[in-house]
Amino acid sequence: MNLLLDTQVVLWQLGGTRELSDDALTAISAADGLYVSTVSFAEIGVKVALGKLSVPDEIVDATIAAGVRLLPLDAEHGPAVGALPLLHRDPFDRLLIAQATAEDLAIVTADRRIAAYPVPTVLA
Repeated sequence: MNLLLDTQVVLWQLGGTRELSDDALTAISAADGLYVSTVSFAEIGVKVALGKLSVPDEIVDATIAAGVRLLPLDAEHGPAVGALPLLHRDPFDRLLIAQATAEDLAIVTADRRIAAYPVPTVLA
Protein backbone atom coordinates (compact mmCIF):
# COMPACT_ATOMS: atom_id res chain seq x y z
CA MET A 1 0.00 0.00 0.00
CA ASN A 2 1.17 3.53 -0.79
CA LEU A 3 0.50 6.25 1.76
CA LEU A 4 0.02 10.01 1.55
CA LEU A 5 1.08 11.69 4.79
CA ASP A 6 -1.16 14.54 5.92
CA THR A 7 0.60 17.83 6.69
CA GLN A 8 0.25 17.33 10.46
CA VAL A 9 1.78 13.86 10.23
CA VAL A 10 4.77 15.19 8.29
CA LEU A 11 5.35 17.87 10.91
CA TRP A 12 4.98 15.40 13.78
CA GLN A 13 7.34 12.89 12.17
CA LEU A 14 10.04 15.42 11.34
CA GLY A 15 9.72 17.30 14.61
CA GLY A 16 9.20 14.29 16.83
CA THR A 17 6.49 16.27 18.60
CA ARG A 18 3.86 13.55 18.79
CA GLU A 19 3.73 9.80 18.76
CA LEU A 20 1.64 8.28 16.00
CA SER A 21 -0.92 5.57 16.65
CA ASP A 22 0.18 1.94 16.48
CA ASP A 23 -1.94 1.55 13.32
CA ALA A 24 -0.17 4.49 11.67
CA LEU A 25 3.30 3.28 12.67
CA THR A 26 2.53 -0.21 11.36
CA ALA A 27 1.13 1.13 8.07
CA ILE A 28 4.10 3.45 7.56
CA SER A 29 6.66 0.72 8.24
CA ALA A 30 4.88 -1.70 5.87
CA ALA A 31 4.14 0.85 3.12
CA ASP A 32 5.38 0.29 -0.40
CA GLY A 33 5.81 4.05 -0.76
CA LEU A 34 5.42 7.14 1.39
CA TYR A 35 4.34 10.40 -0.22
CA VAL A 36 3.92 14.00 0.86
CA SER A 37 2.03 16.40 -1.36
CA THR A 38 3.53 19.65 -2.53
CA VAL A 39 0.19 21.02 -1.29
CA SER A 40 1.39 20.28 2.26
CA PHE A 41 4.40 22.53 1.76
CA ALA A 42 2.10 25.29 0.50
CA GLU A 43 -0.05 24.84 3.62
CA ILE A 44 3.05 25.02 5.82
CA GLY A 45 4.16 28.17 3.99
CA VAL A 46 0.80 29.85 4.59
CA LYS A 47 0.86 28.95 8.29
CA VAL A 48 4.44 30.24 8.64
CA ALA A 49 3.46 33.51 6.92
CA LEU A 50 0.50 33.90 9.31
CA GLY A 51 2.75 33.31 12.32
CA LYS A 52 0.93 30.10 13.27
CA LEU A 53 3.90 27.81 12.70
CA SER A 54 7.67 27.85 12.75
CA VAL A 55 9.60 25.25 10.75
CA PRO A 56 13.15 24.99 9.47
CA ASP A 57 13.78 26.25 5.95
CA GLU A 58 15.12 22.79 5.06
CA ILE A 59 11.80 21.02 5.62
CA VAL A 60 11.54 19.82 2.01
CA ASP A 61 15.11 18.48 2.04
CA ALA A 62 14.52 16.80 5.42
CA THR A 63 11.36 15.15 4.09
CA ILE A 64 13.14 13.78 1.03
CA ALA A 65 16.10 12.65 3.17
CA ALA A 66 13.62 10.68 5.29
CA GLY A 67 12.70 8.67 2.18
CA VAL A 68 9.37 10.34 1.49
CA ARG A 69 8.53 11.03 -2.16
CA LEU A 70 7.03 14.33 -3.30
CA LEU A 71 3.60 14.19 -4.94
CA PRO A 72 3.09 17.20 -7.20
CA LEU A 73 -0.29 18.82 -7.73
CA ASP A 74 -1.43 17.90 -11.25
CA ALA A 75 -4.09 19.50 -13.42
CA GLU A 76 -6.44 16.52 -12.90
CA HIS A 77 -6.38 17.00 -9.12
CA GLY A 78 -8.00 20.45 -9.26
CA PRO A 79 -11.35 19.45 -10.79
CA ALA A 80 -11.47 16.42 -8.48
CA VAL A 81 -11.68 18.82 -5.51
CA GLY A 82 -14.90 20.28 -6.89
CA ALA A 83 -16.41 16.81 -7.20
CA LEU A 84 -15.96 16.11 -3.48
CA PRO A 85 -18.94 16.56 -1.16
CA LEU A 86 -18.58 19.51 1.23
CA LEU A 87 -17.97 17.43 4.35
CA HIS A 88 -14.80 19.39 5.09
CA ARG A 89 -14.10 22.97 4.05
CA ASP A 90 -10.31 23.12 4.49
CA PRO A 91 -9.02 23.64 0.92
CA PHE A 92 -5.64 22.04 1.63
CA ASP A 93 -7.23 18.89 3.06
CA ARG A 94 -9.67 18.74 0.15
CA LEU A 95 -6.73 18.88 -2.27
CA LEU A 96 -5.02 16.04 -0.38
CA ILE A 97 -8.21 13.96 -0.52
CA ALA A 98 -8.50 14.56 -4.28
CA GLN A 99 -4.85 13.64 -4.82
CA ALA A 100 -5.12 10.47 -2.73
CA THR A 101 -8.22 9.41 -4.63
CA ALA A 102 -6.70 10.09 -8.06
CA GLU A 103 -3.39 8.42 -7.21
CA ASP A 104 -4.85 5.44 -5.31
CA LEU A 105 -3.18 6.37 -2.01
CA ALA A 106 -4.37 5.96 1.57
CA ILE A 107 -4.04 9.06 3.77
CA VAL A 108 -2.37 8.94 7.17
CA THR A 109 -4.09 11.66 9.19
CA ALA A 110 -5.34 12.61 12.64
CA ASP A 111 -8.24 14.53 11.08
CA ARG A 112 -11.39 12.43 11.41
CA ARG A 113 -13.18 14.72 8.93
CA ILE A 114 -10.91 13.32 6.20
CA ALA A 115 -11.95 9.79 7.20
CA ALA A 116 -15.56 10.75 6.34
CA TYR A 117 -14.60 10.77 2.64
CA PRO A 118 -14.48 7.63 0.49
CA VAL A 119 -10.68 7.51 0.59
CA PRO A 120 -8.74 4.90 2.58
CA THR A 121 -7.42 6.46 5.80
CA VAL A 122 -5.14 5.40 8.61
CA LEU A 123 -5.78 7.41 11.76
CA ALA A 124 -2.62 8.83 13.23
